Amino acid sequence: MCFQQPTCPSTDATAPHVVAAHPEQGWNLLCNGAIVFDDTGELLPDGSVVAPHRVPMGQLAMAA
Repeated sequence: MCFQQPTCPSTDATAPHVVAAHPEQGWNLLCNGAIVFDDTGELLPDGSVVAPHRVPMGQLAMAA
């Protein structure tokens, strides 16, 4: 599915580029076949799921 030369590694979520963006639905299709969701979760081409990488509330910055 990836037309880059050299092709994107299928296991590296940072290298592939977006081929179909659907911000209104909260997801993007990457050139390696992975679907990345706005909550940072992922659905990989082999059907496996990467859980969202949420930051605990105590680590969020707060403006004073």
